[in-house]
Amino acid sequence: MNLKTWTILALTLSMIFGCKFTQKITDGKMAFERKQYSVAVEMLNKEYKKADSRVEKGKIAFLLAESYKKINKNSSAISWYKTAYDNQYGVDALKEYSYALKKSEQYEEAMASFKELGLEIGSPYEYRKEITACKIALDWQKQGGMTGYEIEQASFNSSSAEYAPTPYLDNQIVFTSDRSTAKGDDIYNWTGGKFSDLFIANTTSNTVESFSSIINTPNNEGTIAFDKDYTEMYFSRCYDSEDVDYFCKLMHSSKEGDSWTEPVVLSFVEPNVNYGHPTLSSDGASLYFSADHPDAWGGYDIFISERTPDGWDTPRPLSRTINSDKDEKFPFMHNDTLYYASDGHTGMGGLDIFRSVKTSDNAWSPIINLKAPINSGWDDFGYVVDPNFKPSGDILHEGYFTSSRVDGKGSDDIYRFVKKVPPPPPPKPVVENPEPIVHKLILDGYVLEKIYQFADNPNSKVLGRKPLLDSKVEINVNGKKRTVTVDDEGKFTLELDENTDYDFFGSHEGYFNNSTKFSSKGIGKDDNNPVQKFEVEIVLDKIFKNKEITLDNIYYDFDQWNIRRDAEPTLNELANTLLQNPNIRIQMASHTDCRGKTNYNQTLSQRRAQSAVDYLITKGVESDRLQAKGFGKSAPAVDCLCSRCSEEEHQANRRTTFSVID
Repeated sequence: MNLKTWTILALTLSMIFGCKFTQKITDGKMAFERKQYSVAVEMLNKEYKKADSRVEKGKIAFLLAESYKKINKNSSAISWYKTAYDNQYGVDALKEYSYALKKSEQYEEAMASFKELGLEIGSPYEYRKEITACKIALDWQKQGGMTGYEIEQASFNSSSAEYAPTPYLDNQIVFTSDRSTAKGDDIYNWTGGKFSDLFIANTTSNTVESFSSIINTPNNEGTIAFDKDYTEMYFSRCYDSEDVDYFCKLMHSSKEGDSWTEPVVLSFVEPNVNYGHPTLSSDGASLYFSADHPDAWGGYDIFISERTPDGWDTPRPLSRTINSDKDEKFPFMHNDTLYYASDGHTGMGGLDIFRSVKTSDNAWSPIINLKAPINSGWDDFGYVVDPNFKPSGDILHEGYFTSSRVDGKGSDDIYRFVKKVPPPPPPKPVVENPEPIVHKLILDGYVLEKIYQFADNPNSKVLGRKPLLDSKVEINVNGKKRTVTVDDEGKFTLELDENTDYDFFGSHEGYFNNSTKFSSKGIGKDDNNPVQKFEVEIVLDKIFKNKEITLDNIYYDFDQWNIRRDAEPTLNELANTLLQNPNIRIQMASHTDCRGKTNYNQTLSQRRAQSAVDYLITKGVESDRLQAKGFGKSAPAVDCLCSRCSEEEHQANRRTTFSVID
């Protein structure tokens, strides 16, 4: 999926900052940091040719690979990741190279690369799932003709991105695109294309026109859903305005005559959360969508909201059958079957399309990967069934999906599919007096620790995770607790009860306690898959006493010390850690760069450190466990001559930290 699409998916907010910058771009790195990847590619290619040292070439090559990845040119990304790694860039280049190989369906090469990567960071655990997924994908490729699917490109694709198709009236398809006729004059320097609009294609005449001037704006619009009568619509809009926070929201509009009403934001939409990909159940009573809400399972999850006389009730995430700790998005309901895209379940590369059936007790059956040819190593998503098609002969249904696979016309393209009755599976041997089917839910839990580039430096790069042996895990079920010790793989295994919530509390001497949760509620049964397996991970951070640990994303406005909204998630995470470790005392510290007067910097940094302490207190941390210390410019992280410090060095010195003092 190209990065234009990722914007509409609400996988990033940085799109806004890439489109409005007026500061002159002076080099490739600056273009990359401003999210202007199409600009960065051109500049970095020139800079690589002029680079003198292998280290410099490695840095430029990695930025080039990342830029090509962002604009969906994977073959170029593979080449430049390899070049970066060969020029001493390190394991990050090898990691991205491995994933790029998998995405390009070079599964044998990807398996070898993932194995090498695990050995290099000292943890085969970290990439075991990827190696297994590559083996499975190879098998699925061989079974491509066994699924009953036939696919072809939609005739209305262009060299731009087309995605998220939705059937409409009279042989029409509404879809999202950044083609040149999109509304507004701004160029989105991420891709070099326009901002997204909704378009309508006539599949008979192959004509395409803008959907509605009321709906389309200079912002990003996309991923639309209609009710069965086509009298109301839901879609996502990612705002590009200083008057609205930079998040993607769900919008609603109704049909009045031949026009649509001015869209309004749905009432349940919260600030600082991205929403997208709405779809309605066939009866219009349930609204499904994707969001990165912090109270869900992790990443983007599929949510459901029920219609009420007053609108829509408070959304809730679907069960762990559907949602993983990564990203789930683009839901579509066809009768009682949910289709959606995920990169958190075993798949062929990027996003894969899965299906699950809603059972009578509102649970969800075990998910099924649609496999090839619907899925590929690339991003496959936006699967919809045409509700107007009537099954005939051996054709079960028809519809559309989106893919970024290389045989398309543009970065993302829409494909039409026909689902036929698949060939019968090989006959199974007849078993006399078969054993009764026993359904089980098995959970494997792992306790892990981070692998730092430099073992004694918690501010160095995290290379991966590895099992933390001898860890204890307290399992809490309905108030009943028991404690287990992990095995020599850092694992514990638990057979779950149905419809039960589980809390897990991990501990190890010399490490911060941490917790996670799991729920078996909403997990349906399937006689063809009677034993279902799930995983959870608990990562414990090592305690480095009297060593400052820099907190990311803690910024302050000029000459101010109040906690900004964008700093709250980091401090909330620290507060949660402290609440789970009641015997830990910390010092919160603030540092400035070398510019400005000493007394001024000292006072400002003290106020900033105290603001962080005060915020933690509001989250329930006892005040006697916290100290505030402002260092001003007296303890730089990078010791450079002030007049010659780069802006990066100044930024490194402007930091908020904490250190364990007891």
